[in-house]
Amino acid sequence: MAVIFESIIRSNPVGRWYIELRDTTEEDSMQICLDIDEYAQKIEDMGAEYGGDIEVKWSADENVTQQQLNEVRMQIAKYDERQQKQNGEMEF
Repeated sequence: MAVIFESIIRSNPVGRWYIELRDTTEEDSMQICLDIDEYAQKIEDMGAEYGGDIEVKWSADENVTQQQLNEVRMQIAKYDERQQKQNGEMEF
């Protein structure tokens, strides 16, 4: 059974989004991620403990704007595209 990681998109007082990442099996596991690259690295590091058998549950605070959600989605799409290119270049 996969371990659940909670990923909560939040907005700070100056309007900058960030992602709060938690391992639901550990009480003091909160990590703050300021961009998707940092988020991906922390997910990988934290997930390694479970052999990558994780499930990510996403949510967002009420004060997160649609524009902020779109920024997160765009960063995820760019990250995924980079990963696909990188993986494609490594295959023979």
